[in-house]
Amino acid sequence: MRRRHPLPKIWLMTDSRIGDVLAAVRGLPRGSGIIFRHYELPTTARRALFRQVHRLARKYRHTLILGDTPMTARAWGADGAHCRSPHRSQGLRTVAVHNAREAARARAVKADLIFVSPVFATRSHPGAKALGRVRLGLIAGGQRAIALGGMTAKRARGLSALNIYGWAGIDAFKPTRP
Repeated sequence: MRRRHPLPKIWLMTDSRIGDVLAAVRGLPRGSGIIFRHYELPTTARRALFRQVHRLARKYRHTLILGDTPMTARAWGADGAHCRSPHRSQGLRTVAVHNAREAARARAVKADLIFVSPVFATRSHPGAKALGRVRLGLIAGGQRAIALGGMTAKRARGLSALNIYGWAGIDAFKPTRP
């Protein structure tokens, strides 16, 4: 696993809703980040899709994080692991954060990035209460935070006063059909 600095500020979160994930990866700005999830796939199919994404990620100089254990991320050749709970790993460590308690745990293990969500209403978590700008700023608390949940480039620019490191999305990167 390679450690990259500076870390990307724009991230694609993959799942089956994205449709053509390879087209989405090709459409990202060079040097973006990808959190490969696709948890719904059987392991063999998931790993095969990961390999395809991995090839494109290298071609476009993207950072590729696997949503799985650090051991699996290392075995699959990812740049790091993304988990719901803080973890220690040789690669990049990214953590999903939804409240101040989870942010404190991520800070304790010195996570490279925290993905704070849901900032705005999102299809990923229908009915979940959005954090909004103020709670996002409080939860981020000076950590390298990636805003997630209902994010677009325009909304990310609107968060600049909060000193948020970057943003991530699913639908924001969904390939459009001609």
